[in-house]
Amino acid sequence: MWQTKRFNELTVTDLYQILALRAQIFVVDQQRIYQDPDGRDQKAIHIFNRDEDGDIVAYARVFLKDDLVSFGRVATSAKVRGQGIGGQLLDKIMQTIQQELPGRQIEIEAQVQVEDFYKRVGFVSEGEPFIYKSTPHIKMVHEPM
Repeated sequence: MWQTKRFNELTVTDLYQILALRAQIFVVDQQRIYQDPDGRDQKAIHIFNRDEDGDIVAYARVFLKDDLVSFGRVATSAKVRGQGIGGQLLDKIMQTIQQELPGRQIEIEAQVQVEDFYKRVGFVSEGEPFIYKSTPHIKMVHEPM
């Protein structure tokens, strides 16, 4: 079941499962050592999906970055990969932006290996790849919706 919550609406269990999923994907699986909580969570809109056991298996956060909208920490659990959950998550992100933060350009820093994933919903790459937290990224933009 997809849910969208502001930080103060998250339960302790929500927050624990979100941070655990993010740590599993971005720190353990991708072997990137960094402090995940970065001060953006409190102002973000959190989008997530739970499986039949109640575990969060897909997650992203949407936030304002100056006058632009951005999103990140896009993650799906290994147990649901290949089932279309990532595509559903991206669709939910775009719907949430259109409903909650319409009329603004969207700018993200995507990992290079998933650049085509974002292109399918209209993102365009800008500039050259760069290293962010030990991983190649590319700036991508989407015109206001």
